[in-house]
Amino acid sequence: MRHKKKRDYTDLGIKSKHEIIRIDGVLKQVTTIRDASGNLLHKIISPLMVEFHPKDVLQVIVGASLLAIPVGFTEETWQLGITLPLLNVLLLFFTSLLFIGLFVYFTYHHKSLLRDHSDTFFKRIFATYILSFIVVAVLLTIIQRAPWDTSFLIALKRVIIVTFPASLGGAIVDTLK
Repeated sequence: MRHKKKRDYTDLGIKSKHEIIRIDGVLKQVTTIRDASGNLLHKIISPLMVEFHPKDVLQVIVGASLLAIPVGFTEETWQLGITLPLLNVLLLFFTSLLFIGLFVYFTYHHKSLLRDHSDTFFKRIFATYILSFIVVAVLLTIIQRAPWDTSFLIALKRVIIVTFPASLGGAIVDTLK
């Protein structure tokens, strides 16, 4: 099995410099590549997606709705809310947070960026889950499958069950820029 080696141009005198700047209110990573004499060879500006903007909120809501509708409108899901033990539902809740966290980490936050932006990392995870939870709760309430007033626990379990795929859909759609 052949491994592709990472190219190292430092022996040719080519140097790269990475810096984070804000352009029009948005964080960007600027990579500047210069030759041995200091001449600019290339400059790369790429978005640094560590902040959670209003556009991201809308994307999470749309993504959560895309998966909440087909999953939340099935009788199997409604029955799971009745029959599934609370411990299993809580495991789904924590699994949702874990999967969102892993997805956000590998999509937005690199190891070096996580040190500087850990607050936005956790904010994105919890905002994605909470927004998805609200979308699911509203949809299940509208179709009268979340009996908040008569059986709060069943309503909560149904919402958490449907929020599992909905939150992942919200996280995925949030990556579309």
